[in-house]
Amino acid sequence: MSSLLSHNKDQPRIRKTLSDSLPASSAATTKSLRHERLSRLNSSGSSDVSNSTSNHAESYFQRRENRLSARKKAEEETANNDYKKMYEKALATNQRLKSRLETSKQELAVIQDQLQRAQRGKVGDCGSNELETEKKESWSLKNRISDMEEQLKVKAELKTENQRLKDENGALIRVITKLSK
Repeated sequence: MSSLLSHNKDQPRIRKTLSDSLPASSAATTKSLRHERLSRLNSSGSSDVSNSTSNHAESYFQRRENRLSARKKAEEETANNDYKKMYEKALATNQRLKSRLETSKQELAVIQDQLQRAQRGKVGDCGSNELETEKKESWSLKNRISDMEEQLKVKAELKTENQRLKDENGALIRVITKLSK
């Protein structure tokens, strides 16, 4: 393991790792420190000791780079999983809205059928009281129909918005996939 040895007469030898003694702010800084250290090791001492130490230092830095790349890869996979969860959630919402839309359409068809039957009913035979109740019923059915038509418009808007979000999510997934390669 590459380490810096520091000792004093009164104190025992203390091993300090490179990360303890110097901040690792960027890859360029670490590479330059590694280069300086290797050049110092090569210039002092025998070639066997310096070669062994340089191989040891190289393996340390290789392991460190492997750890950093593995961490980065894990973070990217976590981000991909988040987008997948969002996509699945959007699909579930879309299915739920589709079922609600279908239910509303069925209710609207039933109400329109009732309205038509009420309008075709016996207008001449009915008394004034029955005529008024049919008019009120017809009026309430018309109101319900208009309300349901408004709901259908809102649901159609939600459906288009949902589709847009779904397309956008797919685009984001493609971008992340390209970035992770």
